[in-house]
Amino acid sequence: MPRPTAAQFAYGSCTVIFSTLAMLLLSQTSSGPGVAVIAVAALALGLLVAMTVPQPRTRAVSPVAARGPAADRTPVPAARISAGAGESRGRAA
Repeated sequence: MPRPTAAQFAYGSCTVIFSTLAMLLLSQTSSGPGVAVIAVAALALGLLVAMTVPQPRTRAVSPVAARGPAADRTPVPAARISAGAGESRGRAA
C-alpha cells in the first residue's frame, strides 16, 4: 500500500475537524455516547475523503529513453583496457 500524500492528510484532517463541528452543532448532543457516535462518523468520513483523493501519476519511461546513448556502444573487454594502459606507459617511459 502506498504512503499517503500531504494532500490526503490535509483533506482527511480538515474533513474530520469540520464534519465533527458541524454534526455536534446540528445535533446539539451533550451525552457521551452521542459525541462518540459523531466522532466515529467523522473519522470514517475523513478516511473516505482521504482515500478518494487522486494519487499523483508517475511518468512512464520509454524503453528508448531508459537505454540512453551508451546502449549503442560496443563493450570493451577489461583485459584490453588494462593491457592497453600498461603498454602505453611502457612506450612513454
